[in-house]
Amino acid sequence: MRAVGAGVLNLSGLGLGYLALRQWLPAGVCVAATAGLLVAALPASPEGVPGLLVAAWAAVAVLAAADAARRALRRPLRGWPRPALVLGLGLVLLAVPAGGAVAYESARDEAVEEMLLERLAKTDALAERAAGRAGFAAGKKEYTRAVEGYAGLAADHPERRAAKKVPAKLEALYESVATPYREDDHCEAIEPLTYLRELPDSVGEQALGKLATWPDKPLADALYTCGMDLVGQGQAGTGGDHLTALFEEFPESKEAGQVGPALLTEVSERSGALPDDACDNTSRLRALDALAGKLPGESVSGVSDKARSGVEKGTYSCGVEEFEDGKFSEAAETFTDFADTYKGNKNRDKARKAAIAAEIAEERPAAGRKLPPAKSPGGTRMELVVSNGGPGTVEILYTGPVTGRLTLKACAGCKAYDSVAAGKAGACKDKSTSYPKQRLSLPAGEYHFLYKRGSSTDTVRNHSSGARIEPGYTYTDCAYTVKGLGGLLPPPVDGAAWTPPPGTGRDR
Repeated sequence: MRAVGAGVLNLSGLGLGYLALRQWLPAGVCVAATAGLLVAALPASPEGVPGLLVAAWAAVAVLAAADAARRALRRPLRGWPRPALVLGLGLVLLAVPAGGAVAYESARDEAVEEMLLERLAKTDALAERAAGRAGFAAGKKEYTRAVEGYAGLAADHPERRAAKKVPAKLEALYESVATPYREDDHCEAIEPLTYLRELPDSVGEQALGKLATWPDKPLADALYTCGMDLVGQGQAGTGGDHLTALFEEFPESKEAGQVGPALLTEVSERSGALPDDACDNTSRLRALDALAGKLPGESVSGVSDKARSGVEKGTYSCGVEEFEDGKFSEAAETFTDFADTYKGNKNRDKARKAAIAAEIAEERPAAGRKLPPAKSPGGTRMELVVSNGGPGTVEILYTGPVTGRLTLKACAGCKAYDSVAAGKAGACKDKSTSYPKQRLSLPAGEYHFLYKRGSSTDTVRNHSSGARIEPGYTYTDCAYTVKGLGGLLPPPVDGAAWTPPPGTGRDR
């Protein structure tokens, strides 16, 4: 019993068995081993004491207990009259290392809590820095790191105090990211709300809880509101992208059901505004028609039909607007497109004449002072014989009291003249040459002409001129070309040779 008592006393790690045997040096070794363990263990850290060190200390304690028991078999315990008392004290003192281990685990657990709270604070700092950036894009990376930090903390240590604070922290982060939406900046809100909606794919729904589906409703609202705002501002392309995304992501949402009626209202407003701002409104109606073609047909029923009706009405008005603003090239294209597209429209003939006048006015602005009259004037008409005295075909456009165009075939054997004077003197006067010609019957008035020479080998510049048709005369006009640098160039303003027929008595 004496040996067992001495051994048990040494199991406390304090060397008390050696002290009872009056073995001072071994007792000091035991105290030194325990002191070394305490130095390594305190203060408690989340990592704890290395297992190898604990094993070494336990080995020392066990060896010391065995050694003390061996020694106690051969010598008495002076001052300890009853060996049972030694054994009882040893058993009581075993509570010292056991209690120390329990206390250390508690301190270590608290250290872990403090470490996780510090980790939470660092994640909070990331979220705060992201919120302080100018715009979501600038803080996106920090937001992502913060979300990953919160989610990792909750997943790895769900029962810790820090993890229990994560839901509130995530809610605050979501509120920060969604700031543009709370401030009614719906277009700016689309990117951050889309980012929040995609977070479950990267961090998992479990980590986000009820926040996983929170962005759905505000994102649907932002896509609809921003899309319709942009459509109303004439940006149907960009707005249409948002509306398309709305149908792709939230086809059954209330907002998706509002798109069709809203587009119909927009089409009605644009159509009702015609002919004011005709080009702008027509362009918007075309964009609305194109947008409706990209969206589910059942959701935007009737939008395209109504928009196309407005486009037909607006295209002609746009051409008139461009003509009156002096944008003759654009007007010619618009009128031509209208006449080619809407063959049954009552304004088709007017559009064809206006296109001719606009094309002439590009070269001769005086031809664009007013649109050609819808009807030809009555009264006497004068004859104009137009001949081609140059190489290649020639197309002649004219506008005045009446408007039209004609094409003359190439003149076989005709060549370009060296000068305007030579052209005036010799154009269409060789009796041995058959000059292609056509006859026009024109009411009196001021006319403007555009000559467009076709040639397969040479570049010939367009030529414009003007003339006045007066009652009592017949007229001839000969188109010819003059050689110039870089090819065949037409003569200046008076290049068309107007000559009187025999017996008129007056040179026109």
